[in-house]
Amino acid sequence: MDRLLHLDRTLNELDPPRWAPAGSDATRLVRRVHELRQIPLGELEPADLRTLISQQVALPYVLPLAVRWLLDEPMLDAYFYEGDLLLAAVNVPASAWALFPDLATRLRTVIMALPEASAASLPRGAAEELARFVARTELLR
Repeated sequence: MDRLLHLDRTLNELDPPRWAPAGSDATRLVRRVHELRQIPLGELEPADLRTLISQQVALPYVLPLAVRWLLDEPMLDAYFYEGDLLLAAVNVPASAWALFPDLATRLRTVIMALPEASAASLPRGAAEELARFVARTELLR
């Protein structure tokens, strides 16, 4: 977690190029992602992180923040349901996790310790997604 630097800075500052404001015809999701890029990292909430991760925006900056939440509360209900932030994180491409093998290992350990009832309460197919993440050997490097 030592990599969590610049929490007072925004994604527009840290992840160039700076995004222009969303167009007037943009969807609500696109407008929200553009807005989130203007919020200091330290002020992003779990729902914000879930949105950014699901849209694969600035993963090197938001993934460590999400893991920080998930290590304490893996089944966190960020916005839609318990475990939604966890599922967003485990579905991130392996290339993003390659930057953080230590965090992937820690998250894997948390997932393996989840009670069976937790996985059962997730949407259909989620238990398989968690199992795939745990089994991904390329994350162990």
